Amino acid sequence: MTLFRKKSDAIQLGRKAALKFTPVRNLQVTEERLESGEIIVRYPVTMRPWIASLVKRLGGSAGRIQTKPLQLDRLGTEVWELIDGNRSVGRIIEVFAETHSLQLREAEVAVSQFIRQLGHLGLIGMR
Repeated sequence: MTLFRKKSDAIQLGRKAALKFTPVRNLQVTEERLESGEIIVRYPVTMRPWIASLVKRLGGSAGRIQTKPLQLDRLGTEVWELIDGNRSVGRIIEVFAETHSLQLREAEVAVSQFIRQLGHLGLIGMR
């Protein structure tokens, strides 16, 4: 019964096309380096309208931009630092694979999944 199924609006790209994109950091994201070398990134989150109205009724400022922290581990920090707006996803994967002596396919799976998560959170965009 396909009558009620919603069609996906997502554009499906081929693997080669996806590796040519260049990730760029969101300008609203701030980062803080810990003593361990890891990075905490803080990114803006939008409040759902019903939560904003509840906060406003309780006397809070619903218009204030909320930020959420995300602590990256050592490997996540390395990939984050490789995202400079100049390197393509494919090049980031190559550098990561060389650094950690991984096969290219292993690095591709791990790095592309991490980059996809960063994109879903709004920490990066693609061009």
